[in-house]
Amino acid sequence: MSVDLQEQAATESGGGSGGSTGFGELPRIISVDDHVIEPAHLFERWLPAKYRERGPQAVRTGIGRLEYTGASYKITTDPDGPLADWWFYEDLRFPYKRNIAAAGFSRDQMTLEGITRDEMRPGLYDPAERLKDMDLNHVEASLCFPTFPRFCGQTFHEARDKELALACVRAYNDWMVEEWCGDSGGRLIPLVIVPLWDVGLAVAEVVRNADRGVRAVCFSEIPAFLGLPSIHTGHWDPFFRTCEERGVAVNMHIGSSSTMPAASPDAPAAVQASLSFNNAMASMADFIFAGVPARFPRIKLAYSEGQMGWIPYALERMDDVWEEHRAWAGVGDDLSEPPSSYFRRNMYACFFRDRHGVDSLDIIGPDNVTFETDYPHVDSTWPNTRKVAEEHLARLDAETVYKVVRGNAIRMLDLDFDK
Repeated sequence: MSVDLQEQAATESGGGSGGSTGFGELPRIISVDDHVIEPAHLFERWLPAKYRERGPQAVRTGIGRLEYTGASYKITTDPDGPLADWWFYEDLRFPYKRNIAAAGFSRDQMTLEGITRDEMRPGLYDPAERLKDMDLNHVEASLCFPTFPRFCGQTFHEARDKELALACVRAYNDWMVEEWCGDSGGRLIPLVIVPLWDVGLAVAEVVRNADRGVRAVCFSEIPAFLGLPSIHTGHWDPFFRTCEERGVAVNMHIGSSSTMPAASPDAPAAVQASLSFNNAMASMADFIFAGVPARFPRIKLAYSEGQMGWIPYALERMDDVWEEHRAWAGVGDDLSEPPSSYFRRNMYACFFRDRHGVDSLDIIGPDNVTFETDYPHVDSTWPNTRKVAEEHLARLDAETVYKVVRGNAIRMLDLDFDK
């Protein structure tokens, strides 16, 4: 990161008004989708000693080839190549890249090149510095998804040694709760992962963390894409039941199925980036017609970074299918209400830039929408999130704006703010 950009980001408050609004002062934002770059000491400090030698190792070395193929990355190390910070874990070689550590860089610098922590803003991996970057951006509290473990812990699900993988899941969660969030005064909101390969272990991890106040867990938008049982099988019902009973919101980030939609196998990444909301749309139909919110009427399902402009037609179409196609289309007997009713009772959309969605808020429902900054990814509105929010929400009344930028997040995550 250049010194000029660091200084610019450090002095940008993001607090300048985007113009006149109908709601007055913008409330402090609670962002329900940000990201953390794991510190190099995470597993060395938090894994039990007997696992540390075999656990993820923080390595700084050069990158050889780094290519995005449309479905995955092809990556090689090269001691003589440009330096990057990596995790080495079993056969996995995972480097951090500029497009996921983009805060403070210009758009043209947000590339797939490798990056070291020394080149990143410290707020990406240091909780005290993260709070400072949140203050610059009119953000009071933040829920952060993992990077190396991936959006719902796929890294450990794919590992061979499941005893070690379970220890890594628990170590990550202990770090998340006790170190990343521990001294933040509640401003950094814990979000944990679970061992996806064993639903009983997943339930136990939800309980272990709920007992210490955690109210958010990562899950896959489409677990079948990970080679796991689909949500139509009933396999995941013990997990959903536990989340419902403990008041734990199930957070499904786009890409948490390790699959992004594209029209052609050789399409550039721009196609997948443009269509990323499709996974949230597909997942929403999957969950509703699988009867998950019907069986668990108090469950909270959150579509992180899914945006929302697509929701009005998706609900209209699902309601039509429920009404017109029930005789043949596999509409379950337990789906006693139109699909849109389950969305409004159990589901939350999440957006950062979506003018069409805001214009459709009366159809989507102002109680079902949350807000994010996506810090520090390439899509992030940091450090100008306040300006972006004011411009998007300018025509809304104060009560609705409060719900969108913080009130619904407080309810979804059972936070102590404003209570």
